Amino acid sequence: MTAVLYIVGIVLFLIGISISIGLHELGHLTPAKRFGVKVTHYMVGFGPTLFSFRRGETEYGVKAFPLGGFIAMPGMYPPEQATAQRLEGETVSAGAREAGGEPGDAGRIGEGAAQEHQVPTPSDEADAVPRRPRRKGRLFENTMADAREFSNQEIEPGEEHRTFYALSVAKRLVVMFSGPFVNLVLGILIMALSLLGIGVMTPTTTVETVVECAVPASEAAQRPAADRNTCRDDDQLTPAWEAGIEPGDEITAIAGVETEDWDQLSAVIKDHAGQRVEVDFIRDGKAESVSVPIIASERPKLDEADRPLTNPDGTPQTVTEGFFGVGPVYERAPLPIGEFPGAVWDQVSGVFHAIATLPVKLVDIGEVALGTKDRDAEGLVGMVGVGRIAGEIVSTDRIDVLDKAQMGLGMLGSLNIFLFAFNMIPLLPLDGGHIAVGLYEGGRRRINRWRGRGLVGPFDTAKLLPLTYVCIGLMLCMTALLIYVDLVKPITLDAIFGSGG
Repeated sequence: MTAVLYIVGIVLFLIGISISIGLHELGHLTPAKRFGVKVTHYMVGFGPTLFSFRRGETEYGVKAFPLGGFIAMPGMYPPEQATAQRLEGETVSAGAREAGGEPGDAGRIGEGAAQEHQVPTPSDEADAVPRRPRRKGRLFENTMADAREFSNQEIEPGEEHRTFYALSVAKRLVVMFSGPFVNLVLGILIMALSLLGIGVMTPTTTVETVVECAVPASEAAQRPAADRNTCRDDDQLTPAWEAGIEPGDEITAIAGVETEDWDQLSAVIKDHAGQRVEVDFIRDGKAESVSVPIIASERPKLDEADRPLTNPDGTPQTVTEGFFGVGPVYERAPLPIGEFPGAVWDQVSGVFHAIATLPVKLVDIGEVALGTKDRDAEGLVGMVGVGRIAGEIVSTDRIDVLDKAQMGLGMLGSLNIFLFAFNMIPLLPLDGGHIAVGLYEGGRRRINRWRGRGLVGPFDTAKLLPLTYVCIGLMLCMTALLIYVDLVKPITLDAIFGSGG
């Protein structure tokens, strides 16, 4: 049964990522079709096609490996003649007007103007615009020519205005940004479902545990690990233990301040170090009160993620604050709506930070692969690793169903935000690379207009193919490295959440 559930977890993960990729590509497809671009293929995945069907001029399908997807639009690499065009004055202004654009809108050179034969089209440009002679032996020249030919092979005569390069810069940016934007929105919606719908485990003012003794952090660090949870005869007893506070007591006020939540309760205790205060609580439905001295205790200093901070010599950083000696009961509750934007920001900024430090993390993964370093539970995880974790989540009996659902949603939400952030890297073949090219082209056209040099054709994206191939090669190497490490030295639930599960 466990093996079956493990497989179910992996299948659910594959379905989730396939839907995310499909919606990403739909984000590209929808504005492209709305702007009149000819879209010949819409595919989810890579490799052999599992099934497909045709609707109009577009073939829709699913491929074997759900590691990405694509839509095919003629004109991603403009013909060399189109990129060599430099047009002046009335001809282009008239063409732009007839295409529905503003005078001088170079982004619509191919749309409308080509239909009126005021702008040379790929079929007759050979006579209108001289070809630049090719230099024999030029590296990648044949590859670039092949890419242009392949990109434009499905353009029928009279369809030049329906190519990607014929769109205005603004519309091209919309087409390319819409895909990642869909993942961002989807990630936020999944976070909302998880945090606002299912809720988060929140500490309450009801007591679950009472600590017997208060041991300074510096002293506790010097004790053997087996003795750190054991009180010695000379250890100071906590105020809660001495006052007889019991599990199940609901603390309603401290020092006259009503405690509506755990954060407020903790803040009042920390602020009254060394003072005697009244603690009001409810036990078995009856209100009671006790006077206790809040002791000043040396506690470990924590960062924003509640991880202990250390000094350069490795000793723990400490802070002195009030200590009462109780632990809260946790209950699931919706995250306050006012805290949700902060949670989204933390997630998005965290993903961007992880991508910014990707080279360092890949070096760490390389050391793990070579056996010189242990796997970091908070380090990079590939698709295989995430699939394995999804299988463990579904198959384990240490987590209840609601927690499993929330963990699965958390993984899927994080994945979508990662897809957004990763695709915004300004390198081809990623969407961010096409966006960067569009922004460059728009800036170049503005500068040309400002200098009175006339309008130029679209930027020759094929010239960036060498860099594109380098990026693809690096991504393939990264994928292979992560697959190897995920198989040989996988990250498990125990590593992420601790052996206690």
